[in-house]
Amino acid sequence: MDNPEKYVEIELYQDTKNGESVCGDNFKSLRLDNENRYIVVLSDGLGSGIKASLLANMTTTMALKFIGGNMDIMQSAETIMDTLPVCEVRKISYATFTIVDTCADGFTRIIEMGNPEYIHIRNGKDMIHEKKMMVSENWPDRQVLISEFTIEPEDRLIICSDGVTQAGLGTHANKFGWRRKGCFEFVKEKVEFRPDISARELSKMIVTQARLKNINHVCADDTSCAVIYFRTPRKMMLLTGPPFRENDDAAFARLVETFDGRKVVCGGTTANIISRELGRKVKTDWKMYNSGLPPPSKMEGVDLITEGILTLTETARYLESGEKLQTAETVKQLVEMFHESDIINIVAGTKVNEAHQDPKLPVDLEIRRNIIKRIRACLENNLLKQVNIQYM
Repeated sequence: MDNPEKYVEIELYQDTKNGESVCGDNFKSLRLDNENRYIVVLSDGLGSGIKASLLANMTTTMALKFIGGNMDIMQSAETIMDTLPVCEVRKISYATFTIVDTCADGFTRIIEMGNPEYIHIRNGKDMIHEKKMMVSENWPDRQVLISEFTIEPEDRLIICSDGVTQAGLGTHANKFGWRRKGCFEFVKEKVEFRPDISARELSKMIVTQARLKNINHVCADDTSCAVIYFRTPRKMMLLTGPPFRENDDAAFARLVETFDGRKVVCGGTTANIISRELGRKVKTDWKMYNSGLPPPSKMEGVDLITEGILTLTETARYLESGEKLQTAETVKQLVEMFHESDIINIVAGTKVNEAHQDPKLPVDLEIRRNIIKRIRACLENNLLKQVNIQYM
């Protein structure tokens, strides 16, 4: 998918305006594998609540389609503005947006209309790029700004809605809001302290800090921040199920020793094979025996050991729900590792466990292969991860 020395991590964190049940900001991202290209869109709908959410969702949907299809930028912007309904009170009809269109080779284009100015941080410096301004004849009050530049490894891009830059507006400490400068200084401090901080963590920190600047520490507006981090990929291997042939057990276990990255084992039989072949003990963590699933275990050289088919099935459900369901801590640990990894290698043994073919068992207890496919779809489509599957 990418140059092996460069990976694009994209994460969003957002809070909804106090008193509203739906966020009026919307975020979408798309990976075009055949072009080694990523498109990210953040839109802030006019006002707040359901109406703002619909406006923002319409904007991100159209922008992703138009830019992904290489439609002319001004034509894309005009089509978006022409399509959105007009507010009866304020007589304006738009949601603001920021579009990031970046390729694995580093070429990046950012298109802005109305949102706070993006931040490009490199080695602690605020990279300011020349912007070309375009104005539509149909919408002369709207300015579209276009930046083009080359990204380098370890660069970060931060895009946000004005809930971030206007945080604390009118307070003694932030009379004019947190503003872009305040956000940049915060990001610079966090990155200097932890140079490898993930996009996931940084986006959450920014939104949380913005909220803390508001009166009573609640969101005065929908507050969203997306971070795009260009870096060396973080790898993870998940091994589950015994190999089809017992003669392959030794090679299966050696993967744990030779793989350069985080390692997870799902399945008691799988863990026992690795334990036997490598001569390492498996110890169960009974402190977590209240989660609804069998407790996780520990082994030297393995980051996480879980039960097999039940845990994977629950993980698939959790990912498919958008991580909105209540679930076991073991599943949350596994999903968090997925988030923190970029390239995920799944090694699945194909030996059939006869217990899982019992018709008396729940329908959801599918065979391992189908569950892995469900997990792969979520990781690739929702989290934009690269997933490789090997069957043994």
